[in-house]
Amino acid sequence: MVKKIFCLSFPDLMKKLFFYKGEIIMAKNRYVGDYPVIGIRPIVDGRRGPMQLRESLEEQVMAMANAAKKLFEENLFYSNGEPVKVIMADTSIGRVPEAAACADKFRKAGVDITLSVTPCWCYGSETMDMDPYTIKGVWGFNGTERPGAVYLAAVLAGHAQKGLPAFGIYGHEVQDREQVAEIPDDVKEKLLRFGRAAVACATMRGKSYLQIGSQCMGIAGSIIDQDFMESYLGMRVESVDEVEILRRMEEGIYNEEEYQKALAWTKEHCKEGRDDNPESVEFLGKDHKIKFTDEEKEKQWEFTVKMYCIIKDLMAGNENLPDAFVEEKVGHNAIAGGFQGQRQWTDHWPNCDYPEALLSSTFDYEGAREPYTLATENDVLNGLGMLFMRLLTHRAQIFADVRTYWSGEATERVTGYKLEGKAKESNGIIHLLNSGAACLDACGECTDENGNAIMKKWWEVTDEDIKKMTDATVWCEAGFDNFRGGGFSSHYTTKAEMPCTMIRLNLVKGLGPVLQIAEGWTVNLPDEVSDTLMERTNPTWPCTWFAPRCDGKEGSPFKTAYEVMQNWGANHGAISYGHIGADLITMCSMLRIPVCMHNVPEDEIFRPACWNAFGMDKEGQDYRACQTYGPLFKK
Repeated sequence: MVKKIFCLSFPDLMKKLFFYKGEIIMAKNRYVGDYPVIGIRPIVDGRRGPMQLRESLEEQVMAMANAAKKLFEENLFYSNGEPVKVIMADTSIGRVPEAAACADKFRKAGVDITLSVTPCWCYGSETMDMDPYTIKGVWGFNGTERPGAVYLAAVLAGHAQKGLPAFGIYGHEVQDREQVAEIPDDVKEKLLRFGRAAVACATMRGKSYLQIGSQCMGIAGSIIDQDFMESYLGMRVESVDEVEILRRMEEGIYNEEEYQKALAWTKEHCKEGRDDNPESVEFLGKDHKIKFTDEEKEKQWEFTVKMYCIIKDLMAGNENLPDAFVEEKVGHNAIAGGFQGQRQWTDHWPNCDYPEALLSSTFDYEGAREPYTLATENDVLNGLGMLFMRLLTHRAQIFADVRTYWSGEATERVTGYKLEGKAKESNGIIHLLNSGAACLDACGECTDENGNAIMKKWWEVTDEDIKKMTDATVWCEAGFDNFRGGGFSSHYTTKAEMPCTMIRLNLVKGLGPVLQIAEGWTVNLPDEVSDTLMERTNPTWPCTWFAPRCDGKEGSPFKTAYEVMQNWGANHGAISYGHIGADLITMCSMLRIPVCMHNVPEDEIFRPACWNAFGMDKEGQDYRACQTYGPLFKK
């Protein structure tokens, strides 16, 4: 690694370093292959001659291109915390040979995303990005001398005619020609939304989803459609049987030092919670022992911590495995995965709740680190939702059942408490509850510089934050009714109001994939109210109360929280910190996945310009355009 560092130029080296806990840390790429690169294409009027038209515009267009490059480099990051790599064409592009030279450079540099920028009229079809595999944006400067808007409109018409969707970016206010490097806020918002979504899409390409086991309890979301994964996301599916975990345990295919370190950390920081299992029950005329002894629980901790280490090795590989197991060292290059668990595994072995919860969090025994995505019950569709949002936000994600709608009336009847604030505005709350992959970050104990509750980007997490999260969490013995083999389920209650976004990816026969989005807030109920409601379900699991942003309109899926629950497409939801629905809509348009339900303000919707040709209603446009263009990575 040291040799690699000093082979880099100083500017390139600095891009691979970031500060963590006061120290300079080398960013590591967990995956095989480089991260996607953004390429900037400075487009210029190609006319030369006595008036030196092109020459008079070179400085402007390069200033505009450099401003876009700087914006991306300072605000966009890869999943490992490293700033995105942005390169530029060697020259401005005014005619076909320069466009071809740019395409050749970008192809060799691994560019997956292009942004063409111009302050002037140019020759559209001669200068446009013709690569069918890049994600494309065009920024036309809103000026009057030689308006880039004219080129923007012309080249977007060319993109539409050639079936190469591109995002059009154009500022609301006219600027002076000297302001080409001063990017207005509305343009910044669109550029960054385009960049975040494009980097997320391109990062998934070539990676794996690793299913450990198969379908779980008849849940449709855990039936993997490999054609969908390959065509829409550019991902491959890897499968291993759950018995592989047992093989690695029995044959010592894990790093003993790492395991001992993880076990010691777990014993210090993971407090045991309640055990609601009875001592025994009468079954078939005999007394059947249920509750595990302290010695048995100790063995379960050792087992589940070892599971954690092994699943991490399966996903990302581990060069520190014993030398006899060279094949196992490489892993599966998995950017996401899922664990079946129920029932065949959990009827006999400890459940996977501890590995799922901790892998999905922003830390483990080694401190803060990039979260993994491991879906409970191998619900691949929910796991992919978690992945989408993790790549967009660099934050940990929640996996939960969309479990129960509590109206204001029902809440008051059971607890005597009248809902307030966001919960009252949505006329009820939705209980998000499930054992498994709910990240510990969702406890709501971490705060920003202003004291507001937050789920931080992983590289912002401190040792103090980790302590707050582990202190807020207890690990309860798994209920024997669900998990006969034991194990430990995390339990906390989200004790803060935080903006959040819940999504669900669904597959519909004859239609394909669709995404649902519900922006809202977590709700901090009084302890006695939350506890009363929790006792009616499973009080040993992580608990989040959710109030979606509702509109009160008849016939709307967002009339109240009840209608959101009623219109939800499956039993699970993926939940992220922040209102990120607009980013998800942009990302889905790149992947050609229509959004069938959302509460994102219409003025925040940003899709390729050619979507406007598919009718005047935004939702209908999306369906028709996605059907016409088909999956991004179709064969």
